[in-house]
Amino acid sequence: MGAFGVLTFIGFTALVAVLSYYWVRGTDEHQSDGYFLGGRSLTAPVIAGSLLLTNLSTEQIVGLTGQAYSEGILVMAWETLAAIAMVVTALVLLPRYLRTGVSTIPSFLEERYDAQTKTVTSILFLSGYVIVLLPIVLYSGALALSTMFGVPAMFGVSETAALWMTVWAIGIVGSIYAIFGGLKAVAVSDTINAVGLFLGGLLVPVFGLMAIGGGSIFDGISVLYTENPEKFDSIGGPDASVPFATIFTGMMLVQLFYWGTNQAIIQRALGAKNLAEGQKGLLLAAILKILGPVIVVLPGIIAYHYFEGGLEVADQAYPRLVTAVLPVGLTGFFAAVLFGAILSSFNSALNSSVTLFGVDIYRQYFKKTASDREVVGAGKRFGILLAIASMTIAPFIANAPQGLFGYLQEVNGCYSIPILTIILVGIFFPRVPPVAAKIGLASGVVLYILSQFVLKPAIGADSYPHYLHVMALLFVMNVCIMLLIGRFHPMTRDHAPARPSPVDMTPYRLARPVGALIVAIVVSSYIYFS
Repeated sequence: MGAFGVLTFIGFTALVAVLSYYWVRGTDEHQSDGYFLGGRSLTAPVIAGSLLLTNLSTEQIVGLTGQAYSEGILVMAWETLAAIAMVVTALVLLPRYLRTGVSTIPSFLEERYDAQTKTVTSILFLSGYVIVLLPIVLYSGALALSTMFGVPAMFGVSETAALWMTVWAIGIVGSIYAIFGGLKAVAVSDTINAVGLFLGGLLVPVFGLMAIGGGSIFDGISVLYTENPEKFDSIGGPDASVPFATIFTGMMLVQLFYWGTNQAIIQRALGAKNLAEGQKGLLLAAILKILGPVIVVLPGIIAYHYFEGGLEVADQAYPRLVTAVLPVGLTGFFAAVLFGAILSSFNSALNSSVTLFGVDIYRQYFKKTASDREVVGAGKRFGILLAIASMTIAPFIANAPQGLFGYLQEVNGCYSIPILTIILVGIFFPRVPPVAAKIGLASGVVLYILSQFVLKPAIGADSYPHYLHVMALLFVMNVCIMLLIGRFHPMTRDHAPARPSPVDMTPYRLARPVGALIVAIVVSSYIYFS
């Protein structure tokens, strides 16, 4: 990357920082709602932008493009089906969350069940963030930026030393945003970066198609489709990474957990100024998410055609395509946009971890009488420790086996499906008691670990069911267990919010028709590419 590219990178990154500071000056960060939920003032565009950029990280961009390079358009399931999950969240889950006035998902579970359920869920979320999410985002992001900027050559250091330097640089900047700025700083910087990411992300397939089509985008599409028809089949076979049958089983459960109950994601909607803005934000994000495959799937198919299927490692597809087709002047802007995506995923997970610790653990077990200022202070100190731990762990991921990211997706099932189970049962079956939630969490975690890490290696991965099918089976089993407990030991009290909602609960009047339109578009896209 030349001097102009470096200057472009610094300029765009500085612009995001200055604008974020300007827009969050009026938020009282010493109040827990101000710090953790942006003062419950987030509007639809901010929520949508923050949701999308929190989701779109380097391992997803590089990983999905690599999968598309190998398998084609069938991997779009990870993108398009997310839109349906966001519609369900907007219409069903968000009204229930906002009605209780809680700032975390575990706090919602305390309202519904009890304090012990909240604590166990907080610990599961924090474990997932610390062990899986934060180090992986740092590692994959540092690897991408170190390669794009040629950090080893720039500083005359080894690749390992360059990785450590880049990990700590990203970690420190992300920590300043997340720990000292709170959710509003995170959400505002995400919104600015989201615009850049969509523009930059669209430039890659546009220039890629022009390169294939001799300067014409439409000729490029025609050549790509005509010469690679097998890459445009959305129906995955039994040996695919996303078999078609999993769309109706575990895939939708994973999507619903991620968009409807994952603290790092749903916290943006919990900070909405009212229900209507929250619903509009989720639905706007869902509409844009349908276009996601253009940014993270289409480049993989373009790379397959451009390099004639000759790449040794599929995950090289995205960075190699960027280098090959983008004009030199745009590489700095794109690097800044990628830096924004890395920062967003890191600081959003870190801000959510700080929120979980401050609200759900510190006030519950360390100081029950703590003021909002003390809770925020304790959360910030915990965040600093967490950031240092993540930055220390991340470079060692380089020594892990090659199949790490797929393995980690599988590992997430240890906590994602059990948490989703108790939330959905808690919402739709008000007489199921707290003890059922604890048994549901315990059985969900233990049975999944036994299935994937004991039975699967013993039987053999080739003859064992896909992990998404396993998730669906265990989900149904745990729901049945909880309902049986509720049948014979029902709760003696009805669940009702302990306080009035802090925001206006008037729903967005077009929520249902817009939601139905989004679902119809997703279904029709599968029919078209089948």
